[in-house]
Amino acid sequence: MATMTCDVVVLGAGPGGYVAAIRAAQLGKKTVLVERGELGGVCLNVGCIPSKAMINAGNLLEKARKAADFGLTFEGLKIDMGRLVDWKGGVVKRLTGGIALLCQKAGVTILQGTGTFTGPARLEVKTKDGTTVVEAKDAILATGSRPREVPGFAVDGKRVLSSTEALDLRAAPRRVFVIGGGYIGLELGTWLSKMGSEVTVVEMTGSLLPGQDPDLVKVVERSLKKRKVRILLEAKAKSWKDGEDGATVVVETKKGEESIACDAILSTVGRRPNSENLGLERIGVKVERGFVPTDDRCRTSIPHLYAIGDVAGEPMLAHKASREAVVAAEAIAGLPSARDWRSVASVIFTDPEIASVGMTEEQAKAAGYDPAVGRFPFAALGRALAINDTEGFAKIVADRKTDLVLGVHVVGPEACDLISEGALALEAGLRVEDLGGTIHPHPTLPEAIMEAAHALHGKSVHIAR
Repeated sequence: MATMTCDVVVLGAGPGGYVAAIRAAQLGKKTVLVERGELGGVCLNVGCIPSKAMINAGNLLEKARKAADFGLTFEGLKIDMGRLVDWKGGVVKRLTGGIALLCQKAGVTILQGTGTFTGPARLEVKTKDGTTVVEAKDAILATGSRPREVPGFAVDGKRVLSSTEALDLRAAPRRVFVIGGGYIGLELGTWLSKMGSEVTVVEMTGSLLPGQDPDLVKVVERSLKKRKVRILLEAKAKSWKDGEDGATVVVETKKGEESIACDAILSTVGRRPNSENLGLERIGVKVERGFVPTDDRCRTSIPHLYAIGDVAGEPMLAHKASREAVVAAEAIAGLPSARDWRSVASVIFTDPEIASVGMTEEQAKAAGYDPAVGRFPFAALGRALAINDTEGFAKIVADRKTDLVLGVHVVGPEACDLISEGALALEAGLRVEDLGGTIHPHPTLPEAIMEAAHALHGKSVHIAR
């Protein structure tokens, strides 16, 4: 059994793990990065990056179809999903190759294999060549998460798909049944609708995108209905059976059971942390509902073991994992780094896009604030009209007494890019007056944030009061 010694060992090479390894190495720590699969984890290989590549292709296809509105007509527009999947694979390969190069340049040693903790900072790693023991002074747990399975709908990669298999489809199924009206289900459901599939979405709760601002969700739901996506709320997929002409799913609805025919079943009911079979219980690490609790420096319940990303708790977002990675690496190096952010922005790549940071109006009320709200519709924005994309609005939630920005929410074109201004406003403790008083270039989409600030103060000149 071979043995390696180092200062820091990181288990998992997703957007948390590889960032932690590189940052630790930058700080002079001899670092080993252990990964059982591909570098980049779920996000780069089968999640964030490939899904957005495919979604972007769908958006481009729809823009081409709508271009006739302003005099551009494309004859013989075709979809070659096989070529699209190959292109997506090239994007992923380029990024994962880049991670390997960054690790090499930083001096990080990559060990391919499955790791199990036998001590707070000691890993036994099973590789293709045998077992290697990695003994370190500190360890970082960054094992991420995996899709949850719906009882009776085990993913088989043929009829029942997770997001992973959906992103490798080389032809759009004629009829797609989506279990789960959360962000993954709606992102992929919208994309497949643009690719030509008939889509049905079933959600157990009374609303799509549970937990999101209802005002934003209404805009997305209206858009889905325009695309003839069928939505069943307060409904549950009970069972399915295969047949000669596809599958049939039995759904329990408010009006009784209904059978729905489809060619593919897409299971998207959230994710669960990867904390099992890692030896955590053996070394005394506290685990709650699958998550590993940590303090503000990402330390677990035992010394010298840190946890970051999805396995460390909500929100299960790649950018949160990357930030925690920096905190953990710097904490190990003795720097005064901590999880002291005010809020983590979230983005949903539906059409239109949704992006939020901070509190909604209802959350602000529950926290004891007297919220004031300013909204500005993209339909009144010159840039949105010029690009023929006017659905949605920008909204600012603030404390009426102090004018402090409590939340920024956007549904509409390029919402994912606009939200960073809101995140900075919260992090910097800005007031609405600061956003409204900042001159935004014209004509641009970020003007919607400025105009929402003016609207909150009753000063907007571009919408009727």
